[in-house]
Amino acid sequence: MLKKVLPAILLVALFACDQPNKQGLEAIQSLNDSIKQSYAPDKRVAVYTLTLSEQANQIQITGETDQPQALSSLITLLKARGMEIKNEAIILPDSSVGPWKQAVVNNSVANIRSNARHSGELATQAILGTPLKVLKIKGDFYLVQTPDGYISWVDHGGVTLMSSEEFKSWKMATKVVFTKGFGYVYKELNNEFDKIGDMVLGSQLLLVEEMPSFYKVQYPDKRQGYLKKSESEVYHTWIQEVQPSGELVELYAKELMGAPYLWGGTSSKGMDCSGFTKTVYFMNGYIIPRDASQQIMAGKDADPQFTLENLRKGDLMFFGKKATDSTKQRVTHVAIWLGNDQGEFIHASGRVKLGSIDPVSKYYDEFNTNRYLGSRRYLGQKDNAIIDLKLMDSETRIKS
Repeated sequence: MLKKVLPAILLVALFACDQPNKQGLEAIQSLNDSIKQSYAPDKRVAVYTLTLSEQANQIQITGETDQPQALSSLITLLKARGMEIKNEAIILPDSSVGPWKQAVVNNSVANIRSNARHSGELATQAILGTPLKVLKIKGDFYLVQTPDGYISWVDHGGVTLMSSEEFKSWKMATKVVFTKGFGYVYKELNNEFDKIGDMVLGSQLLLVEEMPSFYKVQYPDKRQGYLKKSESEVYHTWIQEVQPSGELVELYAKELMGAPYLWGGTSSKGMDCSGFTKTVYFMNGYIIPRDASQQIMAGKDADPQFTLENLRKGDLMFFGKKATDSTKQRVTHVAIWLGNDQGEFIHASGRVKLGSIDPVSKYYDEFNTNRYLGSRRYLGQKDNAIIDLKLMDSETRIKS
C-alpha cells in the first residue's frame, strides 16, 4: 500500500489556487476507481458508490459502501498524497437498520429486486428459512445480502427481521429441510385442506417436535404447523449424510423437470438457468455463485480443449458469445452435463428440460451446441466461491 507523500511540486500542481485542477481531480478519481475495482469489482455482491469532490480546500468523500476496508484504504492513500479529508461516507449496514442486522425468509419464496419497489426487476430469490444480512431499511423494503453474496432489495412481507440474539437462536436451533419439489405446512394433523403455507425444494423450518408421521415446525415469525416426514428430514442428519455426486446432481436436477423458466428465479416454482444449477447444488450440500457469469469463475476447468470428452456427470456447461478481437467473452447460459451416451445435459430454458450435443438425439440443441464456452467441475473441488454446507453445519454445532 502506498505510504509516500507526493512531492511538493506535484501537490502545487494538484492544488493550484487552493483547488485541485482538472488533472488533479482526474487523478484522485482514478485512485477511487482503482479502489473500487480492487474491493468491489462486481456490484452484484458488493456496494461501493463512493464519490470524491473538492469542498473548501478539502477532499469530501460521500456515498456508501459495505466494504469498510476499501474506505480505509482510500482515506490512507489520499492522506499519503497530502490531502485533507472530509469523510461523510456511510458504511453499511447503516443506522436505519438499528438492531435488525439479520433477517430470515418467511415465505416459501422471497422475491429480491434490483430496486426498492415492487415493479423492480427480479434480481434473485431466496427460499424459506434462508438467512439474510440486512444492510439498509428504506420504507417497506430492505437492502439484503444473500448467502451467495447477492445484494438487492426485498419487501418486508417476505422476511422476518431479527436482532443478533434472535438470529443466533434461530441459527443454532434444530431445523427441518424440505426435500421434495413442492409441498405444504398444515395447520392441523390429518387435515390437508387447512394449510399454513407452501414449501419448495430446500426450504427450512425450525423443528418443534418429532411425531410418527409429521414434524411440528415453526416459521421465523413464530407460526407453527405440521410437515410430512415423508417429504422432509432433520437438517443436521440430512446435510451430514449427503454425499455429493454426479448421480445425486442428476437426481435433483430431474426432480425439477418441467419447472417453468423465470428470470431471477431460484426455486422449484420457477427458475432461470443459473438459479436451476444453484438449487441443484444446494441439494448436494453446496452454496455456489448466483449467476452463470460468476459460476464460470469457480471450480476447475473440466474441458480445456473444448472436446467434451473428459466431462463428468454433474459438471457445469457454459454457453454464450465467444471473445473476439474487439469484444470479451459473454456468458449467458449454464447447464448440467449428464454424461451419458447421448451427450445429454439438463438446463432451464423455457422450462427445465433435456438437451443434447448429439445431432441424432431427439434432444439435440444445435443453438447451444454452437455457442459452447467450456465447462467447470465443482464436485470434489475446494474453492472459496463454493461453500460447503456440511462444514458450516459442523462449525455451527461446535459453537452451540
